[in-house]
Amino acid sequence: MHLFKRITINARFNKVIEFLTFSDILMLSGWGLVNPILAVFFTDQIVGGTVALAGLASTTYFLVKSIVQVPVARYIDARKGERDDYWTMITGSFLITLTAFLFIFIKYPWQVILVQVVAGLGGALAYPAWQAIFTRHIDKGKEGFEWSFYYTTTDLAAALTGGIGGMMAAIFGYKLVFLIVGIFSAAGTLFLSNVVRNLKKRG
Repeated sequence: MHLFKRITINARFNKVIEFLTFSDILMLSGWGLVNPILAVFFTDQIVGGTVALAGLASTTYFLVKSIVQVPVARYIDARKGERDDYWTMITGSFLITLTAFLFIFIKYPWQVILVQVVAGLGGALAYPAWQAIFTRHIDKGKEGFEWSFYYTTTDLAAALTGGIGGMMAAIFGYKLVFLIVGIFSAAGTLFLSNVVRNLKKRG
């Protein structure tokens, strides 16, 4: 127990790493509510929805993200400074948040695919920029610890909310779950506003 306290409580992070991590804790906590039951949502709530639609939706997301994120990464790497990285990250996070609210209103398979395109674009913008900023600001000599701290906290957040989302959907319906996802995701996006202040300080 004493060793655990020394590893976690006594750890010190620079502000950029701290804000990026806690922003993702908020966002992934929200999405953790719905990700495990998304396929069930497609089959239960979408007119003509099937297991095949769930697979196609996943394919659409990863295909769009994979195609777009490399040009995005090359673009932000080619530009000096971190302002472009920051605004690319914010734009992507906004699109990811938007998809949560769009899920409240969709009824047909083509709408599912359209929302997944938006989600793929959001991921293609947010992830390369987020990772670029995180990589530049990670504390020297603490690379392993800070990456592991990020993944441990975000994985725990998603794990804790995974079971809750299913129960909430069964009791209150999917719309409330997606609304909460959107609120958490929006909070995570707004939390990123703290990052830019510290980018300015670093010049």
